[in-house]
Amino acid sequence: MTTRPRPDTADSGHKPVMLDEVLAALDVQDGDRIVDGTFGGGGYTRAILTAAKCAVFAIDRDLDAIMRAEALAAQTDRITPLLGRFGEMDALVEATGCDSVDAVVLDIGVSSFQIDEGHRGFSFNKDGPLDMRMGAAGPTAADVVNYMDEGDLANVIFRLGEEKQARRIARQIVQRRKERFFDTTLDLAQTVETAVGGRKGSRIHPATLTFQAIRMYVNDELGELARALAAAERLLKPGGRLVIVTFHSLEDRMVKQWLRERAGKNAGGSRHMPLMAKGPQPTFELRPNKPILPQDKEVEGNPRARSAKLRAAIRTEAPAIDEEADDGMNLPPLSQLEDVS
Repeated sequence: MTTRPRPDTADSGHKPVMLDEVLAALDVQDGDRIVDGTFGGGGYTRAILTAAKCAVFAIDRDLDAIMRAEALAAQTDRITPLLGRFGEMDALVEATGCDSVDAVVLDIGVSSFQIDEGHRGFSFNKDGPLDMRMGAAGPTAADVVNYMDEGDLANVIFRLGEEKQARRIARQIVQRRKERFFDTTLDLAQTVETAVGGRKGSRIHPATLTFQAIRMYVNDELGELARALAAAERLLKPGGRLVIVTFHSLEDRMVKQWLRERAGKNAGGSRHMPLMAKGPQPTFELRPNKPILPQDKEVEGNPRARSAKLRAAIRTEAPAIDEEADDGMNLPPLSQLEDVS
């Protein structure tokens, strides 16, 4: 049995993206109860606790992140670490005896700690086991590339990675696995590089989009985001602030469309599609209407911020809308791989 290395509980140079903008949107006040649904390195939580005499529920599905949160909790009683998925934030918080919160902040994307640790299997630049799980349960990336049907694999890479050569890459993966199964990150990266004909002068590694797609699929990232939006709607009190930072076009599109629907922006009808019936009352008010982008100075100092977009909204008094969360991807369920390895 392999022992998992203990995570570094210090900040380790981790730079939370758009920190000033996030704090401004959260408008933290004394006595507030706030959910940091993606604790990661704790950058947002530390800044929130400094901004006011408030309390933070620090949620993460990654045990390493929760160990960092527990180290911080040893220094203050204003943080409550909660191991679990942010799509279940309402259940996790309510289990502590709290039935509503004043704000929710989500930093959507893979943690720099996960990328930097080769044994986690997220990076194509560092060799390690082909894992990519943010938590400790469920099928791994190795299960996906070794057992998934070629057509499904191509669909995952195309839909989640927006990779134009998805079919060629899936075909190459399936051909290679007939010889021997994949078990390391560099093995998969080299196979993808072979499939697309090398780097051809690009500074971006040819496996970037494929790794992104497999990671998103393994962790059900879009499904989890859809569930998190609904959970935040249920948990936030009237006047509560929802602040979300995304790094990927699919994630930002989902957040944008969901917030517009919840703010009643898509319910007015048009001459092509007249309004047929009055829908539910808006549950959020957009603040502002357009996304906030990082300043040039931040992008220069932290390249991870380059694709970031911040969207924020204020919870109204309308009741939460009761509907099943859907990521809209229609991909095969990850559960199909649970018993194959």
